Amino acid sequence: MKKRFQILLFALVFAVVACDKPIMPKPKHLINEKQMIDMLVDVHLAEATYNKYRYDSVMQDNSSANFYASVLDKYAVSDSLFEQSYVYYASLPKKFEKMYRKVLSKLSEQEQEFSGRKEELELEFEENPGKNAR
Repeated sequence: MKKRFQILLFALVFAVVACDKPIMPKPKHLINEKQMIDMLVDVHLAEATYNKYRYDSVMQDNSSANFYASVLDKYAVSDSLFEQSYVYYASLPKKFEKMYRKVLSKLSEQEQEFSGRKEELELEFEENPGKNAR
């Protein structure tokens, strides 16, 4: 019984110590949390856009890498800096989960805003069908 207790105590201490330290050291250059959240939102939007239109003839010469590159260009961030920052934040699960909650919240807000605009445009078109035809 005493040996079981020692093993359990050792495992508990190990778990507490292991969870306290980040898996990887903080990089010298790190994208700040707010910008990383904004970039992740744009990455998800770019990915969704690519997936929606990838079979269109216009998109035949494009790859998803082009969409990711456009996000990196928008923020003037190198792919290695983005990758280092992403891996660092992912090594801190609680912080990363909070960040992703914010990402999902922003995506939901944009979706609601877009669907609201779409409904407004449809109503406007129904009210004035001749005015919108050009």
